[in-house]
Formats: sequence, C-alpha cells, structure tokens
Amino acid sequence: MEPFFVCLWILAGVCAATWVLSLITGEHSWVDRIWSLVPVVYVWVFAIAAGLQDARLDLMAGLVTLWGARLTFNFARKGGYAPGGEDYRWVVLRGRMGRGAFAVFNLFFIVIYQNVLLLLIALPAWTAFQHPTPLNGFDLVCAVLFLVLLVGETVADQQQWAFHQWKKAEVVAGREPSPRFLQTGLFRFSRHPNFFCEQAQWWVVFLFGCAAAGSLLQWTVIGPLLLTGLFIGSTVFTESISRSRYPEYAEYQRRTSPIVPWFPRRGGEAVTARS
Repeated sequence: MEPFFVCLWILAGVCAATWVLSLITGEHSWVDRIWSLVPVVYVWVFAIAAGLQDARLDLMAGLVTLWGARLTFNFARKGGYAPGGEDYRWVVLRGRMGRGAFAVFNLFFIVIYQNVLLLLIALPAWTAFQHPTPLNGFDLVCAVLFLVLLVGETVADQQQWAFHQWKKAEVVAGREPSPRFLQTGLFRFSRHPNFFCEQAQWWVVFLFGCAAAGSLLQWTVIGPLLLTGLFIGSTVFTESISRSRYPEYAEYQRRTSPIVPWFPRRGGEAVTARS
C-alpha cells in the first residue's frame, strides 16, 4: 500500500479514537495527548516505505522523533496524560458555549481539523519520498536550524516549568507569588517563545521537502501555514484568559513581542520571581 494511504488510515483511526474517548470521558484533550506522537508515526511511515535508504527521510524522521520525545516528556510532567489532565482552555471554552455547539466544535475542530493538521505538517516527508534526491548543504542548514529551535523550545519549557514549580511552592507556603506569570529568561523577548520554536520547527520540516523537490513552490506549505494560524488563534484566546486573571498582563503585552523573539520596548521592567 502506498505510504500516503497508510497515513490516511492512521488519520481515520486516530480521529475515531480521540472522538470516542472524548465522549466516554467528557475530556477534550485527547488530540493534545497524541499531538507529539502521530506526526512522528507519519514521517516514519514514509521513511520505512523508502526502505530506510533515503538519507533525507531518515534525517527528517530522526529530527521529528527528537521533537516528539521532548514534547511528550514536557506534556507528561505537567500531568497531561493523567485523568483530569484536560487543557484549561477547553474548560473555559466549554463554559462559554452551549452543550450542542461545543459538541459540534469538538467533532469538527478539536478532532477532525486538528488531526488533519497533524497529517498536513508531516507531508513534506511525502514530497521527499516522491523526490529521492541526495542530501545537500541546504538540508544540513535545515537540520542545524531545527536543532537550535529544539533547544530553544526545551529551554523555554524548562523556564516555564521551574517558574510554575516556584509559584506552587509560594502558594503552599501561604505567600502571594510575585510576579504571577513568567516575564524573564526567553519570556523577556517573547511572550510565547515555546510557541515560536514549535511553529518554526515545522516550517523547517517544510523546507526539507523543498530541498528534495528543488523548489520552494510546494503545496505542503499549507501545513505550516495552518499551524501558524492555529497558534495565532490559540495565543489570542490564551492571552484573553491571562489578562482577565492578571491585570498587569497588559503591561507585559505592551513591552514584549507576542511570538517572534525581539528586544522589549522601553518603559517597565520584567519582574523577577523572588522568595
């Protein structure tokens, strides 16, 4: 069977599984739970179909596996796989929508749209499968860039993890955490540096497909484009929640770049966590 059709069967299976599980458990983070796993499977399907003899596909599969392992670890330590580990944003959104409207949203957006997106971002591997050309210097540049972004996302997530552990300790000790959200480290230059690195990694995956085909004009650009659109929408929603919880978040928004890391605007300094 052609590897693309294998991926379509996997897509159908994960759509059905995540939808049924959301109905059974009443939780709607099942796509979140397979987010770091399924794209890895898709890329390996193409690499294996090439007999593990295509250096570019093998490289892509290895890099995407590193991405998936790191993201899976971070998601697990935050309790994402535990019962009740539903993303707080779905809880908020469910409270704003009627039951029927959210059921439709769950099926068509959370389940179908997001799962299709996970396939689309992996499809540059299909381009590479169709164009088995030798590795070149552009591939090596892409590999280095991917690893730099992987390190950046790892650092950002670790900084966020350490901050939230400190914040929990402050609450347990009966103290009011100050600051109430992370503003230092990489978060001094971007309000969401981890989001930036995540999106950029999949743009790099797209470039691997371009390197194989010898052209930037590839229809698979739809994957990273839609992923970027999803992250923009998610960021706007997430920040609306943060601003409602923390009035001082508005000042942080004023001085700090939303996604792309950049030097902070003058006027107002980042607040460092203190014991």
